[in-house]
Amino acid sequence: MSNRITELFGIQYPIIAGGMAWCSGWRLAAAVTNAGGLGLIGAGSMTAEVLEENITKCRDAVNGKPYGVNIPIVNPLAPKVMELVEKYNVPVVFTSAGSPKKWTSWLHERGVKVAHVVASSVFAKKCEDAGVDVVVAEGFEAGGHNGREETTTMCLIPAVRKATTLPLVAAGGIATGDAMLAAEALGAEGVQIGTRFAITRESSAHDAFKQMCLNLNEGDTKLILKKLSPTRLVNNKFRAVLEEAEANNATAEQLLEIIGVGRAKLGMFDGDIDNGELEIGQIAALFKGREMQTVDEAMEEMLAEYAAARERICR
Repeated sequence: MSNRITELFGIQYPIIAGGMAWCSGWRLAAAVTNAGGLGLIGAGSMTAEVLEENITKCRDAVNGKPYGVNIPIVNPLAPKVMELVEKYNVPVVFTSAGSPKKWTSWLHERGVKVAHVVASSVFAKKCEDAGVDVVVAEGFEAGGHNGREETTTMCLIPAVRKATTLPLVAAGGIATGDAMLAAEALGAEGVQIGTRFAITRESSAHDAFKQMCLNLNEGDTKLILKKLSPTRLVNNKFRAVLEEAEANNATAEQLLEIIGVGRAKLGMFDGDIDNGELEIGQIAALFKGREMQTVDEAMEEMLAEYAAARERICR
């Protein structure tokens, strides 16, 4: 499976593990890299000290293979993250939630390959103008924080492909080999997978969160908090409180007060599935009732599905 994505990142398969808050620690990143993809450490939920530990452990575990760090540009710790990227010669950085111009040139000067996550073709064009190496187009189906456009992956990928000639990675609702092939047919050259890897054994998320995600039905996730930053959350007691507040026209300030501090950590990392913020993609329902897999098992299954889908289509 050779294309611009595999050649740019030096990987065997064009499969990237999303850098997810509270899920994408060094074990998950290293496992995906060692399985032939590109593993990302989710810096958005880490202090500088925790991130430094994750970088050093991931670097040792992959033994020279490529890995990366994902950082929302709006995160106040972004400058410190970039210092660590430079200190440890991290080869790849994925940025999001901000202008790609802010760090791209600085990273390129240090030999770092840069990808930026967008939710519209307009921002994809801005990525090209900023000189990023790869555009990641993430659709409405994705878990966690989403773009305000609410465009599905099926609509977004061809629109972004039309807007830019940059290597394109599809994200949002992709968790199987069949979906990989569909994304390829729409113009993507690689896929970024979040949910499927978030529920693997190597994910740093709490097992209670993973097990809950393995028992979700269709419709059990919903995009809310549109007055703040649209976020896809699992239906639980905490989300019900937020939805009631939104129905009563709560202000952004009132919603922030309800959320408080550390709500996502409480749910996804500490395992309080009633009172925590639980972020996962719509595709989780596809795995209802299945056993928790390792990264190797998930990768092997997706690659087999991809090969079978290609053969079926080409008959």
